[in-house]
Order: sequence, then C-alpha cells, then structure tokens
Amino acid sequence: MGETRTPDSGAEDWLAAELADTLDEDFELELEDIVLSRKIKEIYRKAHPPSLERHDYIAQLLRLQSELIKLQDWVSHHKKKVVVLFEGRDSAGKGGVIKRITQRLNPRVCRVVALPAPSDREKSQWYFQRYVPHLPAGGEIALFDRSWYNRAGVERVMGFASEDQVEQFFHDVPEFERMLVRSGIILVKYWFSITDEEQQMRFLIRIHDPMKQWKLSPMDLQSRVRWEAYTKAKEEMLARTNIPEAPWHIVEGNDKKRARLNCIDHFLTQIPYEPVPHEEVHLPERVYNPNYERRVLPDELYVPRKY
Repeated sequence: MGETRTPDSGAEDWLAAELADTLDEDFELELEDIVLSRKIKEIYRKAHPPSLERHDYIAQLLRLQSELIKLQDWVSHHKKKVVVLFEGRDSAGKGGVIKRITQRLNPRVCRVVALPAPSDREKSQWYFQRYVPHLPAGGEIALFDRSWYNRAGVERVMGFASEDQVEQFFHDVPEFERMLVRSGIILVKYWFSITDEEQQMRFLIRIHDPMKQWKLSPMDLQSRVRWEAYTKAKEEMLARTNIPEAPWHIVEGNDKKRARLNCIDHFLTQIPYEPVPHEEVHLPERVYNPNYERRVLPDELYVPRKY
C-alpha cells in the first residue's frame, strides 16, 4: 500500500524545506571559514584550540538573532536611534559579526555604513561632516564598519593626517559623541582585539584562498609592517575617547565564533528593549477574476534552467 498522507502533510513538507533553507543560509556564511587550502588548515589547527561545535554555535546564533529581531521591533516601534561603531585591526572580525547581526533584520531598519576613502572635497570639509548624513533617523539602526575613528587609527599611522589634525580630533570627538547622545542616539562602540600571530594567520589565509583575496588591500599589508605603530595609536585612542556617555567595549576576537556570539549578546544588553505590540497578521483571500486569462510569455524571457 502507498503512504497515507494527511491533508496537511504537503504544507508540513514545505515548512520543513523552508526551515532547511534558513539553516542553509547559516552554513553558506560559515563556508567562508571552512574553504581553506589543506596546508593553511593544518597551520590553523595547530595555532587554535577547538572552537564551539558548529551545532552549538548555530543554535546560540539563532537564539541571539531572534532577540535582535525583538530589538529591531522595539527600535522601530518607539522611533529610537541606534549607532554601533565597529573598530579594530584589519581581519579582526568586524565584518563577520556585522553579517550575523544584519542577516535576519530588515535592511530598512538596520543598515551598514562602510564609507570609502574621503574624496578631495570631503578632505576639505569639517572632519565629521561626511559621517553625519549616515546617522540614523527615528526607528533606525546604523552599524558603522569603521567610523570617524579612522583619524586616530589608519590616517594617523599611514601619515594621511598630521599630528595637529589628530590632536584636534581627540579634542573634538568626545564632545561630538556627547552631542549625539544628547540628541537621543544610543551610541555603542566596539574594538575587536586580535593578537599579532592571529592577524598574520588570517592574512595568510586570505592570500591562499582565492575567495578571500579581494579582502586584502595594499593598506592592509602595510598594517602588518606597522603593527606596533597601530598598537600605540589604539592605546592612546582608547584612553582619550573612553567617555562615560560612550564607553569602549573590547571584544576578544581570536576565536571568531565566540567573538560573534559575545559581541551580539553584549550589544543586546546595551539596549533597554522590551516586547512591543504586534497586530495579528492574516493572509487575505485572493481576488479571482473569472475574465482574466494569464498570458503565455516567450521562452527567451526566462533565465536558463542550468541547475
């Protein structure tokens, strides 16, 4: 006899497939941590203790992402304004945690700001001017993948800013951030910290992995040469800009998975979000027009079915 199917079994199969697709998205993101040459894998294993099991990591990540959705709803409902700065050395893991934060959020509410090098016109402006248009309006979250702290880091170390400009920045930035907070912005600042050896390992991975070579720029390679200069610049930056209204939070980044979970978990504690009322959603009945006849479209309009 054939298998007995209930009327809902088709819907259950579809739901299971949808859930599997959701998990596939997580695994696709994780592939960037897996696709390494065999030799780099061996080196990496020797330098790192075992990390979280993938199943445990995914379970915790999904739990935290469900909380991020609640936070997003609270921000949107109460028209709050949130700014999160992600700073750290090249390859410290900023982009990885930003991907996991935004993965399931509404891009109209939560957006990423990653500005290119300033143009000649922007160089002639007030330093903070080019960042101001990207600040959030009510009901928005802005995640800055690098921020105005470029002046205290890469611009200073690479000689793109004079010592007078850097000193002016240190004088201005505490008041600039106090102004943001007074305007109602919730400002959270993260510094991703990795060791010298870990950055070297990650750069080697990028060099040997064709899917990651685009992440390496000449500026990134120079950051290896000037490791100590970056360290001194970071230490002064943290000391002079760690204000009560907008303190720094250091994320230990050598273990990527733990860094992501720890950062997201901490971020959730920085926002006093609560459940907000939701209208119950009902799928409306489709309107059928008996006189409507669907047109047959020509084959050349369709994407070829290669898979």
